[in-house]
Amino acid sequence: MTVGASTDEALVAAAQRGDPTAFDQLVRRHTATMYRVAFRILGNSAEAEDAVQEAWVSAWRGLARFRGDSAPTTWLYRVVTNAALAQVRRRRPTVPLEPTAELISDGGTVDPEGQAVRNEEAALVHRAIETLEPSQRVPLVLRELEGMSYEEIAEVLEVPVPALRSRLHRARTTLLARLREMRDG
Repeated sequence: MTVGASTDEALVAAAQRGDPTAFDQLVRRHTATMYRVAFRILGNSAEAEDAVQEAWVSAWRGLARFRGDSAPTTWLYRVVTNAALAQVRRRRPTVPLEPTAELISDGGTVDPEGQAVRNEEAALVHRAIETLEPSQRVPLVLRELEGMSYEEIAEVLEVPVPALRSRLHRARTTLLARLREMRDG
């Protein structure tokens, strides 16, 4: 089996044995996803890039301690989430989340007026998400924008599933209230 066709588990095992090519393949395979998560948490591309770099350094340093209790992707989500949260803690106030065409386009052809309305609505939602506290923003981003399961998110955040469900409920409730305020105000 070639390195390019290896599973994440096989790549991690090879990297733990000292194979730099295996770790390089992990980086190539998962950087885009890690960047997307960091950007959605931080709302700033430069900070997201920094968080991803920090995450990869942390992953390299922590590689020997990875026991395989979770999937490598779950571990990498945890590492990048922690790096992004460290960025959030280092700065105040939060930087506005800049919606991008990638995040708001449905990929289909639509009339310009309809697309403009959808873009405006998406921008409003992203601005409302940026106002959430990190303890609410992170699980909401991982669930609603990244499509992760409750179990995966609970593992990433190292919280029990019932606690995660509670955080998500509060995040959704707060998000809806903020959206109402933004539309009415």
